[in-house]
Amino acid sequence: MTSTRPPSPGPDPDSDSGSDPGAGRRMWRQRTRFARPALRALREPTLSARGGLRSLGSALSTPAASHEPLLKRAPARWIQLLPYVLAFGFTATLIPVTSQVLTNDYGLNGALSGALGVAQSAPLLLAVTRPLAAWWIIFPADIVGALLLLGTEGTTHRPWPWPAMVIVGYLVLCLALALRESRRTLMAVWLVTVVTSLALGFVSQERSEGTNVLLIVLSGAMLLLGATLRERAEAQRRLAEQETISEAERAQRTLLEERARIARELHDVVAHHMSVITVQADSAPYRITGMPDAAREEFGSIASAARESLAEMRRLLGVLRSEEARGERAPQPGLERLEQLAEATVRAGVPVELSVEVPVTGGGPDGAAGAAGEGDGTGEAREVPQTVTLSAYRIVQEALVNVVRHAPGAPTRVSVAAGEEGLTVLVVNGPSPEPGGAPLETTGTGHGLVGMRERVRLVGGTLDTGPLPDGGFRVAARMPLPATGGASAPSGGSADASDRPSGVPSDAGTGTGTDGDAGAGTGTDGDAGAGAGNGATTGTHSRSPGHHDHYGHHDDEKEPPPA
Repeated sequence: MTSTRPPSPGPDPDSDSGSDPGAGRRMWRQRTRFARPALRALREPTLSARGGLRSLGSALSTPAASHEPLLKRAPARWIQLLPYVLAFGFTATLIPVTSQVLTNDYGLNGALSGALGVAQSAPLLLAVTRPLAAWWIIFPADIVGALLLLGTEGTTHRPWPWPAMVIVGYLVLCLALALRESRRTLMAVWLVTVVTSLALGFVSQERSEGTNVLLIVLSGAMLLLGATLRERAEAQRRLAEQETISEAERAQRTLLEERARIARELHDVVAHHMSVITVQADSAPYRITGMPDAAREEFGSIASAARESLAEMRRLLGVLRSEEARGERAPQPGLERLEQLAEATVRAGVPVELSVEVPVTGGGPDGAAGAAGEGDGTGEAREVPQTVTLSAYRIVQEALVNVVRHAPGAPTRVSVAAGEEGLTVLVVNGPSPEPGGAPLETTGTGHGLVGMRERVRLVGGTLDTGPLPDGGFRVAARMPLPATGGASAPSGGSADASDRPSGVPSDAGTGTGTDGDAGAGTGTDGDAGAGAGNGATTGTHSRSPGHHDHYGHHDDEKEPPPA
């Protein structure tokens, strides 16, 4: 017999597994592709929770960098000691109270009650310097105490899980935490307190008396209050530091401005002397007969160096002068201007008594008493340099301005005298009269005193300022003078003789000025005269006809109109 086998079935046209072995894997990928978003959605909260727990643990394990006692920077000593007093008082009170209440009211073993009282209260002493470390001791002890009370029969109708002693001690700890730790740490502490309190409340709801919710609310309020107080104190401290820094910067800026102003004023004095050197060196070959050629070359070198020095000084003055400042052409004031200054102050409503006892021996570049001393008519006198007279004038000016501002109407006495110890300037004012003597300014910047000190320091003198017992104020300056008479200004030129174009007449001409500012000197009006004094001048100084003086504050000086 011959058997015939049935034909094998061919591949299913609806299935591609026979023709493509990887079709199953593709189908698995397609099915799992839709599940990936759901898995990812479940993973993200897990990662977030893990990151939150890690951040929470970091906050609870990172205490503040400072370990100094709380309120250490308080101004009063008793406030600095207050944290220690409170911590000791609460500790000494809570330990026996906790032990007695847990033993008598809750029926807890005496030894356990004493241990819990110490663990829950003694770390408050540590909280004065390290509150976060104290929290790591007190809060676990509170949790252990709550769990131990579950096994006693005395918790019925009594506060649980937090007895009153626990709440009081924990609130004190929260206050210490808030005064020291960061916001992040405080938030972590409060979250742990909330979670723990709620968890214990669910453990034994029949025993819970609501103290867990009470602790959540009170601890949050205490943390918020303490953090607010601490941040306010820190803001005030930073503000005080910033004000101190600003005041120091303002004082430094004022000092630099005063020094620059003094340097600008001294430029005129030094320029006058350099001009005199230039004129003397240029005119020496014509005034001295039979001068050798080497001497002529030496005088020419001196004149050239003096001109270069004047040019460099003008560049320096340009650096010192601000962009808004205009060049001052008016001569620098001296002792001869004190009378006009006093008259201007009297017109401002302040009675002034002026006494000037400085003998005049010669004029400065502007007709001032550039060299003054105790003359005897023979040409020998103690010279008063123009820098000293300028400093004396500015000191008196600044002192009178302060009287007008802070004590209007107060009687004032101004005394300037030259003695063995030097030139003495004394300005004393009494209290402002009542009732119309209210000060124009109740607070001052001290800029005037800074300028006085700098001017006195410039000439090597001393300054003494301060209030008087009767309510007035005293300014006393003493500036040294040269021991012997020095050279006076030459009769052949003035301060600007080297820079004056030919054809322009000089103030220092020929002839003798009889009404000059500086006693007797050469020149048509005695403005730039030089010569020997003829005696002491007391009280006032004469003024030349047509010589325009400006008094008052130096910022009010105007430039003379062009010729």
